[in-house]
Amino acid sequence: MGMQLKPIDIQKLENFLAKIAQQTYPEPPTPLHSQITRQMWEKVKDEAKVAANWKILDVGCGQGVALEIFRAEGLAAIGITLNPEDVQVCQRRGFDVRAMDQSFLDFAAAEFDLIWCRHCLEHSIFPFFTLSEFHRVLKPQGFLYVEVPAPNTSCHHENNPNHYSVLDKSMWLSLLTRSGFAVKNIYDINLPTMAGPDTYWAFTATKV
Repeated sequence: MGMQLKPIDIQKLENFLAKIAQQTYPEPPTPLHSQITRQMWEKVKDEAKVAANWKILDVGCGQGVALEIFRAEGLAAIGITLNPEDVQVCQRRGFDVRAMDQSFLDFAAAEFDLIWCRHCLEHSIFPFFTLSEFHRVLKPQGFLYVEVPAPNTSCHHENNPNHYSVLDKSMWLSLLTRSGFAVKNIYDINLPTMAGPDTYWAFTATKV
């Protein structure tokens, strides 16, 4: 028999999640991140062979940088974020954006063709569980894009107050595989910052 959470344990978890939800911050667009989003979308679109009828989930959508691209290309997309200001900004712009935790997706199984998750998974306290949720809501052979900051760069993303899972590349690969994904490509995104050189890792994968 598997582990069962007692009501008191569920309450502890809910209290903890409520506390860290207060640590979110608005994500207004920046030229750098908008540029990276456009560049990586072109790679993903080509690699995944995105079709006009695909349904996309934008996890951690911020204020709609990727959603704007999807809308311009006529693609149906839903965004989720925990930050109330980002939800309001996106909804005012006419995007379908919902306040939702990436680890507890309020969607049916096999609902999406593609999940776009850029700089959100590192905010999960249990990324293995979160990736399993991504797997659940993707259709068979559905496509996943995940981009995360590397640890121990000049920017030291592991010290960001609401970064809980800034893992090394081999750990991300292991978690993706264990969650039921076949990794297709890995991209190193190297960029200069005021603090010095920085690196993001991007992974493309399909549901198996």
